[in-house]
Amino acid sequence: MIPESFIQELLNRVDIVDVVDKSVPLKKAGANYSACCPFHNEKSPSFTVSPTKQFYHCFGCGAHGTALGFLMEYQGLSFVEAVHELAKMVGLQVPQVQATPEAREQAHAQQKVAASLQEVLQQAADYYKAELKKSPRAIEYLKARGLSGKVAAKFQIGYAPAGWQNLQSVFPQYENEALNVAGLVVENEQGKRYDRFRDRIMFPIHDQKGQVIGFGGRVINPEDTPKYYNSPETPLFQKGHELYGLFLARRAIRDAGRALVVEGYMDVVALAQYGIEYAVAALGTATTPVHIAKLMRQADEIVFCFDGDNAGRTAAWRAAMNALPALSDGLKLSFLFLPKEHDPDSYVREFGKEKFEAEMKVAMPLSQYILKHLSENNTLQSQEDKVRFLNEAEPILQQIKAPRSAMFLRKKVAELAQLSTDEMHSMLKLPSLNKAPVQARPKFSRTPSSLHKRFCLMLLMQPSFAAAEDLLWVVGQGDETQLLRHTIETCLIHPHSKPVVIMRALETKVDAKLLRDLERDLHLLDETLDMALELTGARHQLKQTYTQQSSNVLLAHLSEKPLSDLTEDEKAMLRTVGFKTLATKLEPK
Repeated sequence: MIPESFIQELLNRVDIVDVVDKSVPLKKAGANYSACCPFHNEKSPSFTVSPTKQFYHCFGCGAHGTALGFLMEYQGLSFVEAVHELAKMVGLQVPQVQATPEAREQAHAQQKVAASLQEVLQQAADYYKAELKKSPRAIEYLKARGLSGKVAAKFQIGYAPAGWQNLQSVFPQYENEALNVAGLVVENEQGKRYDRFRDRIMFPIHDQKGQVIGFGGRVINPEDTPKYYNSPETPLFQKGHELYGLFLARRAIRDAGRALVVEGYMDVVALAQYGIEYAVAALGTATTPVHIAKLMRQADEIVFCFDGDNAGRTAAWRAAMNALPALSDGLKLSFLFLPKEHDPDSYVREFGKEKFEAEMKVAMPLSQYILKHLSENNTLQSQEDKVRFLNEAEPILQQIKAPRSAMFLRKKVAELAQLSTDEMHSMLKLPSLNKAPVQARPKFSRTPSSLHKRFCLMLLMQPSFAAAEDLLWVVGQGDETQLLRHTIETCLIHPHSKPVVIMRALETKVDAKLLRDLERDLHLLDETLDMALELTGARHQLKQTYTQQSSNVLLAHLSEKPLSDLTEDEKAMLRTVGFKTLATKLEPK
């Protein structure tokens, strides 16, 4: 285990500007540095790095984090790997601390399982690649599909030969449980083991670090079923989280400003063969919100390309519905349906890259697709037709949180139902869209949402200004009150730390949503402010608030008893909160 104190020291020592600049060249822009965002495609820079706050933030896609977070997001490193990489940059040795025996045993077991699975999967991948070279039949199949050896090598394509226990030549201990957990072998009811993948073209599935975490196998013989066969879910592989080809496609997606989602592995590889290298595929499951969120971090445009048959249309609709919660006003989603006789693989081979990309440019926008789908088998002629149309549209409209997209779609739905927007709203239970739209580049704010948050922000910028006396003025149990109390206490412990260190120390003490809001306000804070003056003003207001609250409590208490019955302590409290005249009248004659 890496001590938390070391991580805080590391974040204090490292300069995020140096870390980011190694991967993304930065330019000075006032107090900060800027660049075009590495996490989505853009023409004008909206990605900023603050040397004072030690955070990066993109006003376009919302990406933000610390130096650690940047290495994890941009380079695909794990947390531990990112810590070691930063430590190497500043010449620090990463210390280790002993965990409890139970935690140490559990962590060791998890690491052992993961390492074991990773090892057997990589061995299997190497075996399948070697077998492809030995199989003229498999090579001929790939050539017939238009694939070159270069592309096959890029995607590390292999071949699982026919036969029941070929992997036994790779793994003499064929009974090893890791083979079963990794999904490489299957055990039947009689306890007999055999290879899961047989006589199939093998497509390794990689995680964000490029490590093999599973496989997809495609039949060579068209009569065999199923056409695609995937690894089962394992500790390393969750189908709803991974996209085939994303590791190799990330750079091309960012360069093109577009991600193309297709149905099969062969589609991804065939498109890459023809120069369309920004395609990915879901792994035997519908496109999930997690998939959408991953792709949104890479590009502002996502095109779904599905076969024109019934299965393709069903997959497209499921993808559209799963995308709704993640939809933002800056994201363009569209759907491309190929002729029934084609899939992306066959289409690009017959018509080429230019024709395929031309089709993408005229793909059907999400809103148009939704309306077309809802009205496809509905003439909207009778009252009953329109009621059914509204009933089917309502759950869709409820899921869209992007205000502008939701507003325009609602207007279209109302028009088709021959209602005014107000009439439709009175009939359907839809969330309000009165919130101000989020600007792509928010203006700096001098006044956060509350006094407590303002005080927190000033302390984050100048933790040495925190005073133990400040805790006297923080009373109550509200979320923001607790936030300020913990911020003061943390600043007293870390008076010379950077904002990023204080924020990290608060992670285990403060509600995650409240901390995200505070981090957002920190990004927007004007660094040219006189922090000492601002803090003095905030402290004065906090004292006044405390005094007023104390006065209200005391007066409420005094209203329940005669003035003559007040104790000496209560009279002293009256003087403290400013009621000296009243307290004087109560003095003995």
